[in-house]
Amino acid sequence: MTGERRNSFDVAVIGAGMAGMAAALFAAQRGLSCIQVGSGGGVLFASGLLDLLAVHPAAEGRQWQSPFAALAALAREQPDHPLARVDPASIRTAFETFVTALGEAGLAYAPLDERNRKVLTSIGTLKTTFGVPLSMVAGANALDALDAPNTPNTPPRCLLVDFRGLREFSARQIATTLADRWPGLCHGRIEFPGFEDVPELYAAHLARALETGETRDRTIALIRPMLGDAQLVGLPTVLGLGRCREVHAAFEAGLGVPVFEIPTMPTSVPGLRLLGALETVMSARGVRRRRLASVRALAFDANTGTATLDLDGVPGGERVSARAVVLATGRFSGRGLTADRGGVRESILGLPVHQPASREAWHQRDFLDPSGHAINRAGLRTDDAWRPLDMSGKPAWPRLFAVGSILADQDWMRSKCGSGLAIATAWAAMQQLADQLHGNTG
Repeated sequence: MTGERRNSFDVAVIGAGMAGMAAALFAAQRGLSCIQVGSGGGVLFASGLLDLLAVHPAAEGRQWQSPFAALAALAREQPDHPLARVDPASIRTAFETFVTALGEAGLAYAPLDERNRKVLTSIGTLKTTFGVPLSMVAGANALDALDAPNTPNTPPRCLLVDFRGLREFSARQIATTLADRWPGLCHGRIEFPGFEDVPELYAAHLARALETGETRDRTIALIRPMLGDAQLVGLPTVLGLGRCREVHAAFEAGLGVPVFEIPTMPTSVPGLRLLGALETVMSARGVRRRRLASVRALAFDANTGTATLDLDGVPGGERVSARAVVLATGRFSGRGLTADRGGVRESILGLPVHQPASREAWHQRDFLDPSGHAINRAGLRTDDAWRPLDMSGKPAWPRLFAVGSILADQDWMRSKCGSGLAIATAWAAMQQLADQLHGNTG
């Protein structure tokens, strides 16, 4: 291996999606040296909202006001679900730790409590979620007021604004879709300053432009005459990238009413913000990152108790040793799992994957079958310490752990629990990992 470099760490995290980022954060906060391998591209598709558990049972589509009540029901009815295996107190702590770190990196979230919130989407539907960015919370507060029982108040007048050429967001569509539920919605469209001759706009470009004072002031000046009696203003998620808090505050001060953002279609500004904040968090905590690398080979040495990772995508190649390894590689989109006509396989070590007995059983006949598709619950099974099992049902290696969507027995998309799955299992696994490295367990 030409130009080979050797590095030793306590923990190697393979994967840089939400689960990988959470695992690296929690490992570093426990004082463990950590290297993270993989691109954070999957985070770019995030909405910025942090789901915990919104729907259970998924087949019934039942939505829960309290994610912790939903977790209690999940534990009773699906005890093998990964989220059901993490105690609620640990989940609370994990979320608080995660959003606190994001806040320190400049991406502030509203204080977490015991409830899910409703948030407007760019197509006029409502999404149930747990963690809401501060720039979106005024909209969630307004929806709370609409749903409050025995509150005979008039729905707040809200102005929704979009920009000519921004095709992924239509204020008119949102207002029309929600007309019955929120009759106080009105809408308007403006030309984005400096982009008047551009036929098609992109949210990330607008967000960057609004970080300059002149463009921000001109945009506010165009919206102000449209306010009328509006009590709050909704915008697509364009209020800055790395300086979201500053831009959002400037809009509220300039318009004199609460302002909230509405998540746009991925890849989106919220995903860019989240990835940027997480990269800042990793850097501040000393996590070594190999963003463009992948693991070509992973081997374990029983004599030394260490793992060796050979990396591709690093000039000259690189070999890394670690006392523990975390698989946070995701499912098919993250390439943690691969599938062919012979079945589903784990991509790095060939670990056994819990999956339907035959390929014919992967999917239901109806694409929209309420019970979902069995293939979406395929993944790795682990012991109580979050260590993936080999063919004999024993841990594949004493300090190999698996977290996030690669785990079996869950359908995170339909249950609206993607962030919760990532954050909660990363927290639980890092506690087990730290205990082992610190000698607290066998």
